[in-house]
Amino acid sequence: MSVSALKTKPAIAPRPKSADVVTLAMPRKAAKPNRLQTMAYGFAVSVVPPTLVLLLLLGIWELLCAGPGATLPPPSTIWQESYDLIVNPFFVNGSQDIGLGWRVLVSLQRVAIGFGLAAVVGIALGVVIGQSIWAMRGLDPVFQVLRTVPPLAWLPIALAAFRDSNPSAIFVIFITAIWPVIINTAVGVRNIPQDYRNVALVLRLNALEFFWKIMLPAAAPYIFTGLRIGIGLSWLAIVAAEMLTGGVGIGFFIWDAWNSSRLSDIIVALVYIGVVGFILDRIVAGIGAFVTRGTQAA
Repeated sequence: MSVSALKTKPAIAPRPKSADVVTLAMPRKAAKPNRLQTMAYGFAVSVVPPTLVLLLLLGIWELLCAGPGATLPPPSTIWQESYDLIVNPFFVNGSQDIGLGWRVLVSLQRVAIGFGLAAVVGIALGVVIGQSIWAMRGLDPVFQVLRTVPPLAWLPIALAAFRDSNPSAIFVIFITAIWPVIINTAVGVRNIPQDYRNVALVLRLNALEFFWKIMLPAAAPYIFTGLRIGIGLSWLAIVAAEMLTGGVGIGFFIWDAWNSSRLSDIIVALVYIGVVGFILDRIVAGIGAFVTRGTQAA
């Protein structure tokens, strides 16, 4: 290698250009939905679809029953003939000429008594059956046979025993609603985890403390499932029982309207019965969801 080559200065690399500074945009926070908009959306989702289906069914009903040979009245005829029952459910024109709202309240009073008794007795018997294997073996077959008896089959026995239509109707409600309460309560008690029972033994809880602090909270989802079934059966039973026992309840109104050939009034009463039954189910379901913190079994 030559001396001149050694003396040659090494090539200096060009100084890199400073990199451009890129400013990153901060992500925008998603705007919180307006509470009013959320409520309006929930209302629309819950109300609009069933309303559209209802209007469609009413339109089909009107088309099928508007002809001269139809045996059932169309919605337009029902509106004309039963206008007072629809728009004024609490009118009073006499001892028997009252609105459907008052008749529903009379029926609900009977349901409240019968279903309340069925809930108390059913939960107590369900706890006994769920806790004791011998009680289950002795009582469960009997209950399985009795619960298959139709509700109205009990009415003659009740009339013969009580000699009065009002307690007889309450007894029919009681005997109809008690079976799902007993069965679901017993299942819930039997399904209490063994760990819960072990904790009760460690804490040395007495029978009453075990019932309130361990058994009822653990079996509550099953209990409220039975209560929901029972309230539905109670409402069905009272309508059927009142058709035969008379009085001023909604069931007797339907039977009296049939004897008077008032089909429009019967259809309006059926709508009342369906709406009230739905409300009763929602009330029991809401209480059950609150008590069980959303862990209801059905």
